[in-house]
Amino acid sequence: MTNIVWGSSREPELNEALGSWCAAHIEGVSRLNPPFTTMGVIQDDQIVAVMLYHNWDPDAGVIEISGSAITPKWLTRPVLWSMFDYPFNGMGNQLVAMRVSERNVMWNGRGLPRLLKSYGFKSHFIPRLRGRDEGEILYTLTDDDWRANRFHKENR
Repeated sequence: MTNIVWGSSREPELNEALGSWCAAHIEGVSRLNPPFTTMGVIQDDQIVAVMLYHNWDPDAGVIEISGSAITPKWLTRPVLWSMFDYPFNGMGNQLVAMRVSERNVMWNGRGLPRLLKSYGFKSHFIPRLRGRDEGEILYTLTDDDWRANRFHKENR
């Protein structure tokens, strides 16, 4: 059974705990700076994934998401819906951005880039964004592309 829990300024202790869990599972990150909102995915009474929503620009309608997981089995269609329903329908954003190191083998394996592309994300490689010897992939998803994807016909 999968449950989703939300941390925010209304639930600051839960938000901080989920943010700390997320940071502890991202290589090279010791702490993520507020303000942020978190979405935790719980399976069998254990946190298996956390998505963190941060760097919100309400005037531009843009928010960044970061995340971490300890199993690939967390990413179900209902979780995907919740993950993007919040920034697009709940907050009214028009773009979600994700920044991923080119060295991140979990994200840069064959599965996730294919999933992101089919989900509607566009990818942009930026050399040296993480330093002289490390680039970053910026993934962007517009609300139009999210609504047009094939994943959530039941929610239209």
